[in-house]
Amino acid sequence: MSGTTRSSADLDPRRRRTLYRAWHRGIREMDLIMGRFADAEIGTLSDEELTAFEALIEVPDRDLFGWLTGESAVPENYDTAVYRRLKAFHKHDAPIH
Repeated sequence: MSGTTRSSADLDPRRRRTLYRAWHRGIREMDLIMGRFADAEIGTLSDEELTAFEALIEVPDRDLFGWLTGESAVPENYDTAVYRRLKAFHKHDAPIH
């Protein structure tokens, strides 16, 4: 089970694929971070925003998790409006579950 709470029935193939990939990253914490964001936002992302989100999906879990938790600096080319929305979407005042 992926954990998704959103149906992909109304999504075009690119968004379906991106939603699936967001929920199947590798480590469960990143599935929850990326997947929950995708559930909430995938239908409203513009094509450019979707491209930026797809680029974040390609980032190795350890690197992206470090950026999101503030353990390491975000490279300039990934510090996009979509990355900032992803970071703001998740509050880091409680465990991820």
